Parts: sequence; structure tokens; C-alpha cells
Amino acid sequence: MTTRRKKIYEGKAKILYEGPEPGTLIQYFKDDATAFNGEKKAQLEGKGVLNNRISEYIMTKLTGIGVQNHFIRRLSLREQLIREVEIIPLEVVCRNIAAGSLSNRFGLPEGQALPRSIIEFYFKDDKLNDPMVAEEHITAFNWANTQEIDDIMAVTLRVNDFLTGLFSAVGITLVDFKIEFGRVWENDFARVILADEISPDSCRLWDSATNEKLDKDRFRRDLGNVIESYTEVARRLGIMKDMPTVIQGGLH
Repeated sequence: MTTRRKKIYEGKAKILYEGPEPGTLIQYFKDDATAFNGEKKAQLEGKGVLNNRISEYIMTKLTGIGVQNHFIRRLSLREQLIREVEIIPLEVVCRNIAAGSLSNRFGLPEGQALPRSIIEFYFKDDKLNDPMVAEEHITAFNWANTQEIDDIMAVTLRVNDFLTGLFSAVGITLVDFKIEFGRVWENDFARVILADEISPDSCRLWDSATNEKLDKDRFRRDLGNVIESYTEVARRLGIMKDMPTVIQGGLH
């Protein structure tokens, strides 16, 4: 099916195709795993199916609490129908516990709880290694205005509160996550909504009892069992029963 569609954009983990009606796109989840801005690559069978399903589940839950996002509905194992948005070129990272680059930058031991949740902005550009930016850069270069930044921060904290509770209830600690936002236009008025995906590719998720990593760090750090860990996240969220038997078989 995908070969007949017009490809709009291809990223490291997803492809966007022209949607069936104006203002829509089809988001296809690939099995490609990448780290360090694409320097490390692999194909992990079933990753796209798991991320599609987990992201659908979370976006649907967020819609339910009034967090507007681009998700419309899942179309197939690897595809979902989404609203077309004008992507704001920022990666928004919310951190609850020291890990990854934050630990490296400030010499914090990984696993140390932060005094409060910290939101960071990164400019979306792989060639530049997605540099961290301040609000001054964002407004000066007209990537977003001050009202949009306020809206993005408010929604990010709301998503953080919701996801922290969602994962905590199933024995998972939300260490940090990355989200993206886009504009939807209604006449001359632009509204900022949540876009992209929320999955173990874009979150650090640790088992609450053991601190075992259940996310993309398993791939980044050569820990193995990447698909098994993503499957465990889906299982705890109660969505494995909806998965095809091909994923369920042999991945316990």
C-alpha cells in the first residue's frame, strides 16, 4: 500500500505519506533503530509495530484529558492517520531524574532525582547534532513566539504529570522524555498541538523496582533485549493482547 502513496518526509524511525483527505498524513513506523544522530543503526523486527501501538495508546489517553495532539486513529500494524501540522523545529525534553546528557553535562550521578522537572529545548537539526537552545534563540530566530513557548511548556508539564502517573501505576519510572509540537491553522489563527510520537524510542523508562532500562538506551548502550523491553512496556500498559501473534510469539 505504501508504495502507491506520495512520500512527504522520511525520518530515522518514521515515514510520512500523503493522507486520504486534505489536512491529514499517514505516519508509518519503521523497524529502523538509530542512535547518536544516525551513526549507529540496526533493524529490530517488530519495533515499528510496538511503537505504533504504544504511541496510539498514549496519544488517545492524552486526548481523553484534553491534551490536543495530531493522532486521529490507527490504520494498521505500522500506520496511523494523523493531522498535518507545521512542525516547530524544536525537540522539547522534560527531565525528572538525571540521566544521559544531563548527567554528563553537570556531573550528576545517573538516577539522581532532580529538585523539580526541567524542560530543555533543542534545535531539530541532525547535521548540527540537535544543539540545546535557550528561549532567546527560539524567539530571535522566529522558531516560536513567547506565547507558543508558554503553551509548549504548559502542555509538556501536563504530559509529564500524566505519563508519570500512567507509568508509575504499572511499575515503571518515567525518567525523561522528548516530544515535538506543530501548528494547526484555523483561518489566520495558529494553535500549537502535540505531534510526533510517545514511545520507548522517545522516553527513558526504568523498572521501578530494579531500575532496569526498558527503552532505547538498551540499543544505545548495547544492553540487548531491546524488543523484549519494548514488549514489556506494552504488556504492562495492557495492550499486548491487541498485538498480532507474530509479535507475541517468542518475545516474552
